[in-house]
Amino acid sequence: MTGFAYSSSSFSSCGACKFLRRKCSDQCVFAPFFSYEEATSHFAAVHKVFGASNVSKLLLHLPVHNRSHAAITVAYEALERMRDPTYGCIAHIFALQQEVASLQEEIEILGSQIANFTTATDTVATTENPFIELQVSQQLSDFVMNTDDYQNHLFSQLPHQTFDHRGQNDAQMISPLCCLGEENGYFGCNPNAMENFASYPW
Repeated sequence: MTGFAYSSSSFSSCGACKFLRRKCSDQCVFAPFFSYEEATSHFAAVHKVFGASNVSKLLLHLPVHNRSHAAITVAYEALERMRDPTYGCIAHIFALQQEVASLQEEIEILGSQIANFTTATDTVATTENPFIELQVSQQLSDFVMNTDDYQNHLFSQLPHQTFDHRGQNDAQMISPLCCLGEENGYFGCNPNAMENFASYPW
């Protein structure tokens, strides 16, 4: 409900005074709150439900800053009582409460569905996606094959490398002996070198 503002320039009399068929004065308690286009019909409902005298006394006993809310409430309750004589505004309030409860329940359901959808999406993206699973499987297979090939290559080269390495060590060990024998004149690089080395007087 809108339009409860007072406008003295638009109307010579407020809606309440028009309905009561009296002259509206500057001291009219209804003028600030029933001076809009539908004020007369609204005040008719107020008068029928509560009585104009009772509403006037109510407004006069309230602080000025609270009168606007009181007038809006009285007019609303009167109009709802005219629409529903049994329950009045209570029926509308109850319907709004039911709507709020239904919307809150729907929000909870949607929140649960969003959470489940997010979890399912993450699961599919990491474990249940066929493309990702195939890609990971292919990468693992390639890694295993490369590892096996590398191990086979190492095993095939291991005896030759060991032999070469041992031969190099033997050559390094024999060569100084040969040089030592040649320098001292006792033996050279010949089959009898070890015997001469064993009998060498240290």
